[in-house]
Amino acid sequence: MKLTTITKGLSKFALRTSVALPLVLAPAVSVTVLEAAGVSAVFASAQAQEQKKPSKQKTRKVPAMREAAYKKLEKAQEAADAEDWPGALAALKDMDASKKRYNGYEVAQMYNFFGVVYYSTERYKQAIPYFKKVLDQGEKNLPVALEVGTLFTLAQLYFVTEDYRQAVNYLNKWFKVSNRITADSYALRAQAYNQIGNQDKALADINIAVSMYEKEGKTPKEGWYGLQQYVYFERTDYKKVAGVLEKLVQYYPKPVYYKTLAAMYGELKRDKDQLHMMEAAYLTGALEKDKDLLNMGYLFMGHEMPYKGAKVIAKGLKENKIPRTAKNLETLAQAYQMAQELQKAIPQLEAAARLSDKGEIYSRLAGIYLDLDQNENAISMGKKALAKRGIKRVDTLHIVLGMANANLKRYDAALKSLKIARKDERSEKFARQWIAFVEGEMEREKQLAI
Repeated sequence: MKLTTITKGLSKFALRTSVALPLVLAPAVSVTVLEAAGVSAVFASAQAQEQKKPSKQKTRKVPAMREAAYKKLEKAQEAADAEDWPGALAALKDMDASKKRYNGYEVAQMYNFFGVVYYSTERYKQAIPYFKKVLDQGEKNLPVALEVGTLFTLAQLYFVTEDYRQAVNYLNKWFKVSNRITADSYALRAQAYNQIGNQDKALADINIAVSMYEKEGKTPKEGWYGLQQYVYFERTDYKKVAGVLEKLVQYYPKPVYYKTLAAMYGELKRDKDQLHMMEAAYLTGALEKDKDLLNMGYLFMGHEMPYKGAKVIAKGLKENKIPRTAKNLETLAQAYQMAQELQKAIPQLEAAARLSDKGEIYSRLAGIYLDLDQNENAISMGKKALAKRGIKRVDTLHIVLGMANANLKRYDAALKSLKIARKDERSEKFARQWIAFVEGEMEREKQLAI
């Protein structure tokens, strides 16, 4: 395998000598390496393609490559082509030992080759000093292409080795001399700025990158929008976050973006938009957690669509995404009640009541059964509620029991419950009215019996 196969994007040049030696220029760091550092593969490949295009970069006259230097580098090249990296380094070290014999251009090529070999063997930190030595030879000894390429290579290597300050440093130098600045270039520098905490410059650069693509009618990359979203969120600029997320939903419709956009609409008090986006998130499968599904149900209930809310919660319970707890079953029952679906609400409330360690739900059921004129069930639920205790309004429950017993003409039991309810000032007036009614009924029936 040739050196050029291993290091994708390595550009070559032919020396203007009697024999053409395909020495490598500074490499573009490979797609795999940049991906590992969090830089998009698309960026790496785009930069490699850019380096292959004809350049309008100005030229610079430098010293010529002489035969003696050429032969030393040729030996290193042959070893590199055979993937004999120790052999390549040995040849270069031999040349380095007598570097006083060579001019600045030849020395620059030697150090460049050192950097390439260390890069090719994934010793990135060891490659960096050699590429810096290339630049140390000065403009008079460096072709413009070599200088510009080396600056960019150093920027990438510092990025890969997580020295983001130096990555920014060399990117800024490269920006000043390169005629190949693209949207991807701004995106890379934006990431580096973000890594060192300079969010102002990170945002400025990523906005330029996005704008450049949009002006060309191209869809900006997902990661670019992601960086915009992150910085705006850190600034609590939720309006801008929502704007970016709207683009992500449009161009990269992933469930997480629907869900996050719904949350942003909630922050911005755009309730209807929040509901619609949450429903979209639900339909795309973004809502899998019980909390999210319950929130979806509450949203529907809050927007006077309780039956839709009930359907979401019921489905979540059936699929075991929502735990079958007393509280969750009670919420489902509440949704059915709001939708005027009492026959569907009752079984859920009864199941919730059995799971609850308090009698409150049984107390609610007693009231529902009374409204449905199912007095025996009302009394049964009321007794279970009293047995479990933990009832918020015992007085109200005794009113229900009094009314249910009165409806069944069980006047003694009715009076007993109503008199207990009368002791609570919140129910005293209503209890007295019912006591008077029950006593009147008892007297009327007594008269009829005579």
